Amino acid sequence: MRVAIDTNILAYAEGIGDTARRDVAMELLSRLSPESVLIPVQVLGELFRVLTGKAGCTPDEARTRVLQWADSFEVGDSTWSAFQSAFDLTADHSLQIWDALILAVTAENHCRLLLTEDMQHGFTWRGVTVVNPYCIPRHPLLSSILL
Repeated sequence: MRVAIDTNILAYAEGIGDTARRDVAMELLSRLSPESVLIPVQVLGELFRVLTGKAGCTPDEARTRVLQWADSFEVGDSTWSAFQSAFDLTADHSLQIWDALILAVTAENHCRLLLTEDMQHGFTWRGVTVVNPYCIPRHPLLSSILL
């Protein structure tokens, strides 16, 4: 099963936020099969912004860290059809445009799960289920894929 990762998971893994969330993010990323993980390119852009803002990294440091994530997992590009779907998600389901784009790219890349805190836990669209990995108990789909 393919899984997409949202910005907040990577930001926590980078040590931004509390240690409990960092530990969960690191556990998830270490237990998921690397070939099953997708990072939408929008996520990498947002991570760069978070690293240069909240984390106080220089642009050079942030670039290096973002490129390390891109080297570790497949990156999903934003297409025009993904943007069109994102517009629909924003209009029909009141998602923020950038969250909607991440969900649309996730669906285009045949992922079954999107791990994020930023959308409604359990929401399913085009076969993608949004899962908040910090919810207890864990969503059954997430539990089923952890190595």
